[in-house]
Amino acid sequence: MLSGLTLSLVAFLCGSIPWGLLVARWGRGIDIREHGSRNIGATNVWRTLGWPWGLTVFLLDFAKGALPTWGLTRLGLAQDWIADPNWAVAFGFAAIIGHMAPPWLGFKGGKGVATAVGVVVVLAPIAAGLTALTWLVVLALGRMVSLASMLAAVAFAIIQLTWILPPGAWAANWPIVLFSLLVPGLILLRHRANFGRILRGEEHRFGRPKQP
Repeated sequence: MLSGLTLSLVAFLCGSIPWGLLVARWGRGIDIREHGSRNIGATNVWRTLGWPWGLTVFLLDFAKGALPTWGLTRLGLAQDWIADPNWAVAFGFAAIIGHMAPPWLGFKGGKGVATAVGVVVVLAPIAAGLTALTWLVVLALGRMVSLASMLAAVAFAIIQLTWILPPGAWAANWPIVLFSLLVPGLILLRHRANFGRILRGEEHRFGRPKQP
């Protein structure tokens, strides 16, 4: 248990690396928190600095979810630090929380989408693929990244908890079931301001980036 919690802390610290802030500062000399939506995530970097910067941040945020989930689990099992592969769920969840609440930034981080994608690609690849398809369809129709992210989060929970893991299998797979409820819920909560702007017709639609 102690080793599992220690590795979860490592995953949290990996997830807490504010790549959006660092890439914008190193690459363009700006504080991304003072531009656009003031969020440190890939979407704001994309809109503010352009797609190469935004894609870079997305891949780095994706990696800080995928690598701890996969790598720490393999390391823990190989070294007998953990005995249960279900610890992978804890590592992935910790990485997502690290992104959302990095201690270095006063626990004010991103919305967790890219990091969550990295985690679910490892934990639930089939559901991840179908969720990505949902995101692309919604983005193509509505041209709002926030709406696509919210509906994709809901789609992941539905797909994972009805088709991949029907109710009869929930008890035996409770860690991933809990993850499949908590993470989409947190992503929706982090998008509450976006939801309000959507209702008011004020949400930004995906298009050409804004320059600082």
